[in-house]
Amino acid sequence: MESAAADWLGQLKWDVQGLLPAVAQDAATGEVLMLAWMNREALRLTVESGEAVYWSRSRRRLWRKGEQSGHVQRVHEIRADCDSDALLLRVTQHGGIACHTGHASCFFRRLDAGTWREVEPALKNPADIYK
Repeated sequence: MESAAADWLGQLKWDVQGLLPAVAQDAATGEVLMLAWMNREALRLTVESGEAVYWSRSRRRLWRKGEQSGHVQRVHEIRADCDSDALLLRVTQHGGIACHTGHASCFFRRLDAGTWREVEPALKNPADIYK
C-alpha cells in the first residue's frame, strides 16, 4: 500500500525528466519572484521543511533556496495548476532578494521596442552576496 506522501506526489504530472516548473510568488504582494524546477524530492523536502527546495538543472542537484545567499523562501502555500503540471509557491522572501543577480525578482527586464531593458534596479551586488 502506498503512503499518503507517495499518493499526493503521484497525482502530479511530472515531465519526462521527473520535473515540474514552480513559480515563486510573494505571498504579501503577489509579485512573481522566480521560476524554478522541482522534482519529487525537492517538493517533499519543501513540504517537510517549510522552506523552498528546488532542483537545479544546471548543477543537477537539489538546491535549497538561500543556501549560499541567505535569501531563504518561507513557503506559506503550495498550489498545483488545473493540469497538475505546474506549481505555485506563495512565499515570504527573506532578505527581499530572490534573484542571484541581486534583484528582488528574476523578472527585472521588460521587452521595450524590441530590446530587453532592465526596469527594476538590483538591490545588492551579487559579489557582495556570494562571497
